[in-house]
Amino acid sequence: MNREYHPLSAHRLHPGARHHQPGPDAQRVRLDSPALAVMTDLKQVPAATIDLEAPVDAANRFMIRRGVRLLLVSDDGRQVLGLITSNDVLGEKPLQFALERGIKRQDVRVRDIMTPGERLDVLHYADLRHAEVGHVVATLQHSGRQHALVIDMGDDGKTETVRGIYSASHIARQLGVAIHTTETAQTFAEIGAALGR
Repeated sequence: MNREYHPLSAHRLHPGARHHQPGPDAQRVRLDSPALAVMTDLKQVPAATIDLEAPVDAANRFMIRRGVRLLLVSDDGRQVLGLITSNDVLGEKPLQFALERGIKRQDVRVRDIMTPGERLDVLHYADLRHAEVGHVVATLQHSGRQHALVIDMGDDGKTETVRGIYSASHIARQLGVAIHTTETAQTFAEIGAALGR
């Protein structure tokens, strides 16, 4: 079916124009709303990804441009190798790594401070079909994480695929409340580094 589309008429924005805000009758997300309603679905929104060898400062600039606080670290075949967050990039990790290796901070790469894939906890998409937003909030708070990855089985029924991402700050905006999570050290090295400060 070859249908011809014509451009719509464009108009100038008038001075003093304002933007809408959700009204009192708007459907607001609640704790008992479906969990999938607050998931960033990577079947609908392109994943924000970065290369393993990218400089940490480039990762920070890319997060700012995309308006995200987490990037999936992936290869050319879309294999997820890990993730990097704004806390990783803006925290002490890059400077600590640079000092340990005797290099300049600008020479620190994503691979040097990312959380590798084998250390990532994930949620299963099938478990979320009947879950509510409150379950996701409780999970993020329990884990002390700002984000949670959601995996689904690939078309072959065997391969795991990252299907979505939950973000505590994104959920908090939708709920209209603060969600407090505390990123916690997950390895003895991280605990030791935290105690040494």
